[in-house]
Amino acid sequence: MISFDASRAFRARAGRRIGVATCAALGALAIAGCGAGQITDTATQEPAVNGTLVTLDNIAVRNIHIQAVETGDALQPGEDVDLIFTASNQSPEHGDRLVNITSEIGEVTFTGDGELPAGGVLVVGTPDGVEALEQIEPADTAEATVALTQPIRNGLTYAFTFEFERAGEATVSVPISAGLAPRREAH
Repeated sequence: MISFDASRAFRARAGRRIGVATCAALGALAIAGCGAGQITDTATQEPAVNGTLVTLDNIAVRNIHIQAVETGDALQPGEDVDLIFTASNQSPEHGDRLVNITSEIGEVTFTGDGELPAGGVLVVGTPDGVEALEQIEPADTAEATVALTQPIRNGLTYAFTFEFERAGEATVSVPISAGLAPRREAH
């Protein structure tokens, strides 16, 4: 005669359930843990613009570049080149003002109002191929030119220091962009 022990059957089923639940929990943990500590590909991408960028406190300066067409070995001292950038005040409460721009490659002349109201934008120069930003969004405009005191070449970067009244100053390496100028033929 076969005897049936209900408590043993109950314990066996409960053990299987616990085993299945444990395996499911470990599987879910393993799957979720595969992405832990990973950095997404888009987390470190830079904007697709010709220039560089710097952020000082609440001021974001973007697409900073020298716009000039190099027709020889270098742009020579005595030539004037345009400095192009856009500054955005990300503070909702406090305005700021661009006080000075300096560089060891030449004297920077800034014309226009350097005021950056809270939440405002200052567009300096007009990059080739870009409509005037003020037609799309309200922005203050200005111009900056650099009277070169030493030769500069494409492919290199040059130090510029931006000084703001509230945000302070930062030095950034600025590239040269030929804008939409056609490519030179190889000789």
